Formats: sequence, C-alpha cells, structure tokens
Amino acid sequence: MVKFVVDEDMPRSTAKVLEARGYKAMDVRNCGLRGRSDEDIFQFAQKESAVVLTGDCGFGNILHFPIGSHFGIVVAHFPNEISTSELNKQIMKALNMLTETDFKGNLIIIEPGKIRIRR
Repeated sequence: MVKFVVDEDMPRSTAKVLEARGYKAMDVRNCGLRGRSDEDIFQFAQKESAVVLTGDCGFGNILHFPIGSHFGIVVAHFPNEISTSELNKQIMKALNMLTETDFKGNLIIIEPGKIRIRR
C-alpha cells in the first residue's frame, strides 16, 4: 500500500480521507514540519519511503526533484475556489485510477478531469 506525506498546503482532512481509504498518510503539520522547506519535506518523505502529496508546483521541478530519485510526487493542481470536500473527492478519484507502480520515482500531476504522469 502506498504511503503519503501530505504537505501543509493541502487541507488537514486530506490525510484523514486517505487513511479512511486504507492508505497510510502523515500530515507534515503533525510531524513537526510546519513551515519547513520543500527540501525538508522531500527528505522526510524519502526517509519514510512515502509519496509527497502537495499543491505546491515547486515539487514539479524535475531538475530539483529528478524523476526516478524518489518514492513519488503527486501535485494536486486545482483552482483555489474548489471546496475541500470536492478537492478530496477529486484526489481520491485520481488515486483510484493509479497503481502502486505509477508512483515510484514518478511525478504525477492531478488536475480537474485529468492525470499526467512524468516517468
């Protein structure tokens, strides 16, 4: 089962929704990482063998976070106006379409109605 580190720019409920669906999820705010740099969050996720789930497009920089060098990065790119419940619903819908092998080392961009995977 995929394990996630949920960045602080995601709703607090996202980790709870993931856990309710059987995933292991850690919110960085509960791990003493609130306000820490992307690099710190990334290193924590690697130590935990976890996929980073974030809304921060900076994690999509493949020069800084090269494909194949991590357990996976998922960037949820949605309009600010989307409700928390709809965001969580869209994330879960997208994750249900992915397999464990889709995550390892890849950058996954989730947007309304589409999923892009950089392998």
